[in-house]
Amino acid sequence: MEEIVKTIASALGPGKIQKKPFEDAFLTQDLSVMEIDSFLINLCMEAACVKELLSIPWVCEGGLVENMELVVEEYRQTRRLLPIRLCVLGPPAVGKSSLSQHICDHYKLHHISLKDVISETISQLEETVKNEDPEADTEDSATEVQELLDGLKDSLENNGGHLDDQLLVKVMKNKLMSNPCRNQGFVLDGFPKTYEQAKALFSVEEEESEERTSKLPPHNEKIIPGFVLTLDASDAFLKDRVMNLPERLVEEKNYQQEHFLQQLARYRADNLLDTTVLNYFDELDIMLLHMEITSSDDPDCLLLMHKIKETVGPSRNYGPSSQEVEEEERQRTEERMMQEAQEKAEKEQREAQEAMQRAALWEEWRRRLEEGRQQEEELLEAQSLPMRNYLMEHVMPTLSQGLIQCCTVKPHDPVDFLAEYLLKNNPRNY
Repeated sequence: MEEIVKTIASALGPGKIQKKPFEDAFLTQDLSVMEIDSFLINLCMEAACVKELLSIPWVCEGGLVENMELVVEEYRQTRRLLPIRLCVLGPPAVGKSSLSQHICDHYKLHHISLKDVISETISQLEETVKNEDPEADTEDSATEVQELLDGLKDSLENNGGHLDDQLLVKVMKNKLMSNPCRNQGFVLDGFPKTYEQAKALFSVEEEESEERTSKLPPHNEKIIPGFVLTLDASDAFLKDRVMNLPERLVEEKNYQQEHFLQQLARYRADNLLDTTVLNYFDELDIMLLHMEITSSDDPDCLLLMHKIKETVGPSRNYGPSSQEVEEEERQRTEERMMQEAQEKAEKEQREAQEAMQRAALWEEWRRRLEEGRQQEEELLEAQSLPMRNYLMEHVMPTLSQGLIQCCTVKPHDPVDFLAEYLLKNNPRNY
């Protein structure tokens, strides 16, 4: 069983296993009780008896360990766990890296760029040389590692930070042949650049080439891209985009004016040759998807991704584990709760603002009503002033005397007495 597990780990992972007590199986959420019980079965039988009693066509007579690659391939085909391999090509600053990263995020693929692969390879080689076991019988391999490391550093130093094609193809091919790239898939960012590089990168060994029956040119089907995306844009658009890039990105991408113009001219010259890198993929009947870039806006990028999704199709990669599903569900729950809390806070803020607006409008209405009442009183006061003055000057003195006289005489009919008094003593003799 240990050999089988090691072989599976080597075919689908880094090849390392970890021994754990059987009780830990009950703590694994991905395993059901029936699956755990099946691990306890100790089925022993003679292989000769099985072969004689069961007349079936054997596929892996040598066992799982010897035929693990065949079993893994059958498992992938049956479960449709097929790696997605893409190649994104185009002139400098057209947006290859950004689009490649979007594709990797959507399909859960590995982003393969020249700079990252070279740095990663040098770091791994330095770590291997540093942690070399002096007692281990690996003198030849250690020497090869040191020679490769020295060759990479010398090539970078002699070629102004670039590798020669032979070393570059070797480093990239080793990366593409790694288990993560072969199992999950990858997006090859801006490489290969020429027909010769493509032919060397995807070449196969002579033994494998002789076994092939396809009419297509020999190529390594394990790493050959299934889709090639070619981005293009006008030189004026690319120059304008570089001019508007932040200085940090210009330094990181080596897009200084002189270097960028040289890269652009080299790309245009390579694509004017009789045999370009696109001719190589066309000879292998690989789907070529050409995209013209005319804007840097987000809607255009979303439109490109939509077109790519329609061409490539749905993801065909391994599904998430139960822990990843729970984590994703937890994140969705947290996002939903945060959104609900935000909506509630916005609603409360909106209601508070509406209440403040209503209070302000009510206060404004009361103020205007009070101002109108005061203006009306002032107007009435102003209109009644002449009449009041007239009464005080011409009517009230005589009326007051009449009332005093009425109180003195005490007539039987005070009203009639007062009326006669006012007629007799009218100051104007009306």
